[in-house]
Amino acid sequence: MKAPPHFKGWAIPGPVPTGSDAQTATAPGETLDALSGHFRLFQLRTGHRFSTDDLLVAWYGTSWCPTAHTALDLGSGLGTVGMICAWRLPGTRFVTIEAQGESVALARKSARYNGLTERYDIRHGDFREPHLLSPDEKFDLITGSPPYFPPGAGVESEHPQKLACRFELRGTIADYCTTAARHLAAGGFLACVFPAGRTQLARVTAAARAADLIIVRQRPVVFREGEPPVIALFGMMRAGDLPEWFRGQTWREPELIIRTRRGAIHPEYSAVKLAIGFPP
Repeated sequence: MKAPPHFKGWAIPGPVPTGSDAQTATAPGETLDALSGHFRLFQLRTGHRFSTDDLLVAWYGTSWCPTAHTALDLGSGLGTVGMICAWRLPGTRFVTIEAQGESVALARKSARYNGLTERYDIRHGDFREPHLLSPDEKFDLITGSPPYFPPGAGVESEHPQKLACRFELRGTIADYCTTAARHLAAGGFLACVFPAGRTQLARVTAAARAADLIIVRQRPVVFREGEPPVIALFGMMRAGDLPEWFRGQTWREPELIIRTRRGAIHPEYSAVKLAIGFPP
């Protein structure tokens, strides 16, 4: 495959992945979009599309667990988070779990295109089902971009793919924490995203506590400078992996701002995008 050296005026970093199947074509209703470096992602034109939330989870997880040998992405959807992580962690083996067959098919297509099939295991099912992960499967890094709201808590899309990505049809933040705690390797790290409102923050705190996880770091995300945080990033570890004196504290990081007051991309967010091989 002959790869273009630039995209939108930016030099594309990293090698073209070995074994990449660039002949994988888009079907009617699909698009093939830039993701990380030469990695691309297949998406439905009118279905669920990857978001800033996904990019941030992948960046956060790989920034604070940069030496992971094994990684798990729960509720992986199109594969956005897992594939960005795979680009950032080229020696890591991945397992992803997604319940929607349509999203699984797109993720498998993207994995083939990006040359990831040798180290990327995509499993179809609800991650709460015990047979999808054996008890002895442990991961250094676990990521999750869970749905945010209970059914009926907002305007529900008629598109099933969009609906399941926003509303808790197959598990809550508590289920993500419980599953992650069961499958974290010693010293492992869970990175996830959730709304930053008081009620939603309380749900994350309660979910972590119930799973015996400690929120070791937390970063609010502001979509426009001067406005309140909309979402927050969380980094968690198992309580038993940490000294007892450390378990009662969380490092609350400065706000990450996506756009300035004038609407331009904030310099730090541009740097974040460059770090994940995405145009600034």
